[in-house]
Amino acid sequence: MDETPFYGRSDELARLALLQQKKSSSLVVIKGRRRIGKSRLILEFSKGMRTCIFTGLPPTKETTVQTQRDYFAKQMEWLLGLRGLRVDDWGDLFWHLAKETAQGQVLVVFDEINWMGSLDPTFLGKLKSAWDLQFKNNPRLMLILSGSMSSWIDENILSSTGFMGRLSLDLTLDELPLHICNLFWRNKGKLVSAYEKFKILSVTGGVPRYLEEINPHLSAEENIQNLAFRKGGLLVEEFDRIFSDLFSKRSARYKQIVKRLVDGSATLDQICVSIKLKKSGTVSQYLEDLVETGYITKDYTWNVKTGAQSTLCKFRLKDNYLRFYLKYIGPNLLKIEKNRIVSPPAWTTIMGIQFENLVLNNFHRIYEFLKLDPSEIIYDNPYFQRATKMHPGCQIDYLIQSKFNTVYVCEVKFSKEQIGKDVIQEVQEKMDRLYLPKNFSLRPVLIHVNGFTDAVAESGFFAAIIDFSQFLEKKP
Repeated sequence: MDETPFYGRSDELARLALLQQKKSSSLVVIKGRRRIGKSRLILEFSKGMRTCIFTGLPPTKETTVQTQRDYFAKQMEWLLGLRGLRVDDWGDLFWHLAKETAQGQVLVVFDEINWMGSLDPTFLGKLKSAWDLQFKNNPRLMLILSGSMSSWIDENILSSTGFMGRLSLDLTLDELPLHICNLFWRNKGKLVSAYEKFKILSVTGGVPRYLEEINPHLSAEENIQNLAFRKGGLLVEEFDRIFSDLFSKRSARYKQIVKRLVDGSATLDQICVSIKLKKSGTVSQYLEDLVETGYITKDYTWNVKTGAQSTLCKFRLKDNYLRFYLKYIGPNLLKIEKNRIVSPPAWTTIMGIQFENLVLNNFHRIYEFLKLDPSEIIYDNPYFQRATKMHPGCQIDYLIQSKFNTVYVCEVKFSKEQIGKDVIQEVQEKMDRLYLPKNFSLRPVLIHVNGFTDAVAESGFFAAIIDFSQFLEKKP
């Protein structure tokens, strides 16, 4: 197979390119979950530029402040030819680096900066001083700080008074939109059905590094077999790498939270009960870390009458790979290790949740399909309504409220076969439970992946029916 091209991230590349037009130096933060393409984006941007990329060592029992500095010095030797440097102080290392990059257009990158600096409380202070006194004096220099532990970056850089007012750009990389994911099938894309693509995306989500492993000549089942059910496959050991690299000694707690969310969203109280911890700031911080790193999301509900966000929220596992691992790869690790799985197990039981994730992660396309102007939307999200004496409980896959008092009730429905007329009754029951002011209009919307019967189409019940294949199409 030929080398995988670089797909997407056009907006991010354009924003970085704009900084080059300035007549002053730039300090940039790029963050996002593991495998989301931070390093690949930087490499694409750096083409034709003098570039020095430094990376931190992943956390292990042997990793110390000194080993991080030693490795940084070794990279300076490889990249710049500098030998015999003092490695007992970050300030000295930064001074030498600034001296070597003092003139001309140059890109300096500290990749996985959270690994590089989290063990040394003086690291960021010395970096800030080096920026103020040396690096920024080169008007054509750009320094990129990149990392996967977004909460560490937020707390220590973005929210730090030391770096206040110094950042030119803060980029957070999320999963690729589905129409970009579709490009990974390359010239075979038109020959592969939307449903077969969905089966792979239900495992990989829009994570570029996973998508790069797709072999367009193989079926979905063969691709998933190679990635997830063969010894040495990329997705076999990825789960443990994610948690050990990001969360180190606390990884067990983060795994507990993720496992609780495998079968559906949950409130903070429900999570605390499941992992047997008292409700506290510590648990909340664990959840925020998982949100910041892109593995879970925090879905707030709202008051339709006022349009105001409620304090009620649920946490949802938005990462398709993590759910697939916990349901199917993890329980079969011994068989995988011995190469005893000749075909991937049936994974249809989670297809509905995986499909919902893909749709929710691409919610902006729904605006387009419904011809909605984003400026007209008051609130949109998965919606849940608690039961009271006045009205019953209600949960809707995705609800959009417009400023014209129109509410779009979106049913995200996976089925291996065509969807039958039963879906109409299901959605009608949800709408009957939904508590709305009298002057509001309802528009039911069906989002599907495998078609629907003539009876559904002829009923005229749905204001719009959206096929998954539409998400894969290039934006107009």
